[in-house]
Amino acid sequence: MNTGSNEPGEVAVASDETGTSEVHGEQHRGLGSRAPEFIKARRALHVSWQVGVFIIGLAVVVAGIIMLPLPGPGWVVIFGGMAIWATEFVWAQLVLRWTKRKVTEAAQRALDPKVRRRNIILTSIGLVIVGVVVGFYLWKFGITMPWKIKDQ
Repeated sequence: MNTGSNEPGEVAVASDETGTSEVHGEQHRGLGSRAPEFIKARRALHVSWQVGVFIIGLAVVVAGIIMLPLPGPGWVVIFGGMAIWATEFVWAQLVLRWTKRKVTEAAQRALDPKVRRRNIILTSIGLVIVGVVVGFYLWKFGITMPWKIKDQ
């Protein structure tokens, strides 16, 4: 797939080979830079624009990665950074299209009655197992703490 362009100001376009139709009325725009035309017309300005977009997107993605183990919406911020990159870079646009497709497929699978029934059954079995383990622990050791506070 050739998504590159040799002409300044020309938007690279790639075909959508997945065969999926438009989802929720979303228009499929061509791949490539969404910078204003006066920026794309000047090579140095366009490269500077791309560097700026990359640095801002990188800062947002790094903030999202930091939020993964800490409190905060880590994955949402990471995908926000990818969306910033997607305004300028074809590879980020393709990653976001693939991610949107996979999330939509997962949502459809999760709404399937057979899958929901299976998930409810597995959750119930897990809760029963946890209940049995907690009951055995309480029967064996009682509610006393495993350390002796009075001895200290």
